[in-house]
Amino acid sequence: MILVIDVGNTNLVIGAYVQDELKHQWRINTSRSRTADEYAMLLLNLFSHAQMTAKQVEGVIISSVVPQLMHILSEMCEQYLGQDPLIVGPGIKTGLNIRYDHPKEVGADRIVNAVAAIHLYGSPLIIIDFGTATTFEYIDESGAYIGGAITPGIGISTEALFQHAAKLKRIEFDMVKPKNVIGTNSVSAVQSGILYGFSGQVDGIVNRIREEVNKETKVVATGGLASFIATKAKTIDIVNKELTLYGLKLIYEMNRRDTHSE
Repeated sequence: MILVIDVGNTNLVIGAYVQDELKHQWRINTSRSRTADEYAMLLLNLFSHAQMTAKQVEGVIISSVVPQLMHILSEMCEQYLGQDPLIVGPGIKTGLNIRYDHPKEVGADRIVNAVAAIHLYGSPLIIIDFGTATTFEYIDESGAYIGGAITPGIGISTEALFQHAAKLKRIEFDMVKPKNVIGTNSVSAVQSGILYGFSGQVDGIVNRIREEVNKETKVVATGGLASFIATKAKTIDIVNKELTLYGLKLIYEMNRRDTHSE
């Protein structure tokens, strides 16, 4: 079993792959204050619930946009899983041609998503990841990573609204099902603004990227709120919530093959 771990600013997503099948997937809150022991207890409890053991783990790969957690998670893997984790970063093989002005600035999650999307859907394409930030990535017809756009994510944007507008009620995303764009009360108006506002943002940025590159591109969306926005965004072709985890598995296999061939 291969354990893949994607560390985001808001959530830490863990997947357990047996060959090509994602057998289990868990999402826990990203906490910079937890110790390696605390993360291990969370993970081992999840294993126990899924009737798994640490001894089944044959390898681990981690991508992270939270540098403070890398040492903690590496320590957890070594002490509790008996594995030296593979870290997505400088020196790791991804097969991705990055043409960004400063390649080291590209987040590990964006690289992993690109590797997975190219493998699954070919290129050119646009990848949208709905996380703490919403990222738009453009991959050209040769499969090269060119760049994209980054906007504040849906969660932090709406949280800022609720914090600074005292009269507006906090709304959970699973409650946001407006029947009309024109809300007739504060709740329906906020619901409409969230769904149609962010789906409109997606369509606007995607269409501008297409105009700029003068190409029709497939659009792949991932992240926790991808399905939610895809209900109204006209430009999203595919929703794949496991895109990052699959990309981690691909990168693990690339580097394992290289290690075994030496």
